[in-house]
Amino acid sequence: MNYILSDGYQREDLFPFTFTRPVCEIRVGILTIREKWEKWLGTSVSSLTEEYLSEKFPLEMGKENVVINGSYLPNADLLAAIQSLKKGEALMDQDQYIAYGTEDAKTPFNGDDYALIPHTSDSLTIKHTWDIFSKNGEALQSDFDLLTKGRKSQPISSTNQVLKPENIFIEEGATVEFSILNASTGPIYIGKNALVMEGCMIRGGFALCENAVVKMGAKIYGPTTAGPGCKLGGEVNNSVLFANSNKGHDGFLGNSVLGEWCNIGADTNTSNLKNNYAEVRLWNYKTEGFARTGLQFCGLMMGDHSKCGINVMFNTGTVVGVSANIFGSGFPRNFVPSFSWGGASGFTTFLPKKVFEVATAMMERRGMQFNETEARILEHVFELTQKWRNY
Repeated sequence: MNYILSDGYQREDLFPFTFTRPVCEIRVGILTIREKWEKWLGTSVSSLTEEYLSEKFPLEMGKENVVINGSYLPNADLLAAIQSLKKGEALMDQDQYIAYGTEDAKTPFNGDDYALIPHTSDSLTIKHTWDIFSKNGEALQSDFDLLTKGRKSQPISSTNQVLKPENIFIEEGATVEFSILNASTGPIYIGKNALVMEGCMIRGGFALCENAVVKMGAKIYGPTTAGPGCKLGGEVNNSVLFANSNKGHDGFLGNSVLGEWCNIGADTNTSNLKNNYAEVRLWNYKTEGFARTGLQFCGLMMGDHSKCGINVMFNTGTVVGVSANIFGSGFPRNFVPSFSWGGASGFTTFLPKKVFEVATAMMERRGMQFNETEARILEHVFELTQKWRNY
């Protein structure tokens, strides 16, 4: 059987992160959603996504395909139900499909064409941007159990102060010295060749993925994830960084999500709680209004390739699009469109040519190349997001 992860119904509710990736490439817990399904299914999966993303994330079809809604995270019950699906059957969560069997994955799903099988699932779902951090603890525990089952951690250095060492797993090549690791509130996973510098205080759940770094003296509250190649410093609470993003200096980041190739300047702070303790609302691209989150704590949502300078202050519930550059004193507004340049005093357009120069320089620092495929995706996002820069 060939398995495919689709964007389902949730793509627009997950902007700005899904401007530049399929839903299944969102990282929550330790792994991306795609990586989770590949581990559970024991095979590779491809993506059914927007045409402009398909060059980077190609669709691979077989004679028999099962298309899975990429906003659903796997568990044992859901896996069994999906693996038992036959062609012409669809697993349904009320009026939304979870998965369906088909010969042609490119044909849009129509429930009238399928035998509908109701399924009540306790699987985690990522249907809103704030689900990424608010459900990160559960996803992290599930990934930790999956990745460490039957395996033995590398030794924990005696220079560290440790609570609940059985909930700590250190991969080959990782270094952790002279730090405090408290895994009583959740697991701590230190990925391959990751580095925790001296004097850090880490309270689980926490995932530091491959080649990521925690800078000296950092204070990390779980559940927090730093994806591959990320850098963390200062104070971080219940946040997710996808990959190759930096929050390397003093300042507070809380209840937030950063995409890839973001950079947070020194002494930048995010507010994650309103002064009146009211429910936080976040900008929603689909409705072009502010959506109720049901959360009292919610900080910053920042899309890929966005940056901010030193001492920037973000209001509670701020959404920053793709390839924005924010600087200066004062609070910028709590919706910053993609390809914006400026701050509290106003914004101009950050032209793609300049965006590409910054992206090239940042990626070269990590030994990676900003290529034509990446450029075409960003050019498309520039056009898609034009109307919001005119607000």
